[in-house]
Amino acid sequence: MNITPKEGITDAKTLGMPKYIILGIQHLFAMFGATVLVPVLTGLSVSSTLLFAGIGTLVFHCVSKFQVPAFLGSSFAFLGGYASVKVLGMEQGMTETLALDYACIGVFFAGLCYFIMAGLIKAFGTEKIMRFFPPVVTGPMVIAIGLVLSGSAVQNCTTNWLLAIVAIVTVICSSVWGKGIVKIIPILLGVFVSYALAAAMGEVNFAQLNDAAWVGLPFTRSQTVLAVFDNMDTTFLISTIIAIIPIAFATIMEHIGDMCAISSTVGKDFLAQPGLHRTLTGDGLATALASLFGAPANTTYGENTGVLNLTKVYDPAVIRLAAVFAIILSFCPKFACLIGLMPAATIGGVSLILYGMISAVGVRNLVEDGVDFSSSRNVFVAALILVIAIGVKYGAGDNVAIGPIHISGLALAALVGIFLNAVLPGKLGMKVKSVHGKEKPGQNV
Repeated sequence: MNITPKEGITDAKTLGMPKYIILGIQHLFAMFGATVLVPVLTGLSVSSTLLFAGIGTLVFHCVSKFQVPAFLGSSFAFLGGYASVKVLGMEQGMTETLALDYACIGVFFAGLCYFIMAGLIKAFGTEKIMRFFPPVVTGPMVIAIGLVLSGSAVQNCTTNWLLAIVAIVTVICSSVWGKGIVKIIPILLGVFVSYALAAAMGEVNFAQLNDAAWVGLPFTRSQTVLAVFDNMDTTFLISTIIAIIPIAFATIMEHIGDMCAISSTVGKDFLAQPGLHRTLTGDGLATALASLFGAPANTTYGENTGVLNLTKVYDPAVIRLAAVFAIILSFCPKFACLIGLMPAATIGGVSLILYGMISAVGVRNLVEDGVDFSSSRNVFVAALILVIAIGVKYGAGDNVAIGPIHISGLALAALVGIFLNAVLPGKLGMKVKSVHGKEKPGQNV
């Protein structure tokens, strides 16, 4: 990987403590909107999410030798997995909370996949392993994730289209025409403006907020996955694991892309030092740990990479300070209650954009990596991934039953895509690229 050294501040303390703290708060705001939105969409704990976003980030930094300026926040890629498991569990008579506990165990096993991938990369090298997970597989998977989730976003919007449209317009305007910090936190601003309008219209009942404490524990035993083991349904657990594990293939690709982006931004090849195997291990450990305590899966955040590019301050200590702030905020139940009172239409408007962006990222990956769709084998791989994922979601009720085991559309699509890519003859018609987008000669895969 060719990396051009970049000029920037690698020791934020030289700026002085006040600016150091402000930079940390800015990184907190950058990740805040998207990270908090995931538990709102899934029904998981907001406080646990913030706690393990902070802890996960610190764990990642420890594993990666404190060299990589990356923040770990909630992953949107697993939303489809949470949703399908929740629906299936409630169809079998489970409470929503218990079904989410099973989903969290599935995410735990997905986190363990990072360890396996890290070990394979360490043993055989990145290129040999990544041949099985090329963009022609992961790109359509990412597209399908966004499209599968889109229905729930529209359903939330229908509760109050005015609030939803205000959220959408605010996000777009902030992102396109905003300057400075406004451009960095469009999601947060969209939520804030729509939420404030809802409060002014009397659409939010703040009575519960008065009863919430200012300080309290981020989670209780009932908010961990321990409840699953009190009366475990082994068949349902297996179905959950099968449904969620394939999503890890897409998030691992996302992780590699983020590491390339951070490397390019900072001017250091983090895939070589401390090594992709270390960053994958840190990400997987953070995800596995969070899932055990009822928090969403973690992933490296592109929003914070944008902040690095904006400030030119590359010291990982600033990211660690933001992680500490997230941990502190997790001990405020009143804040978690405020997030829980957010109108469904506000959530719908913001999530409509986010889900669309997920699909758009998948399209961008296919374009940037030069996947050749004049090749029939590539068309078959991509087409079957898309139609299986979307068809199962809207035509078969989220899951396909194979004996007692239920497989989500996303999981089945991923398995079919990986299998077809491995067995169909022909080349992908693309070249491996450096972080600068330049083709590396002689590496047709």
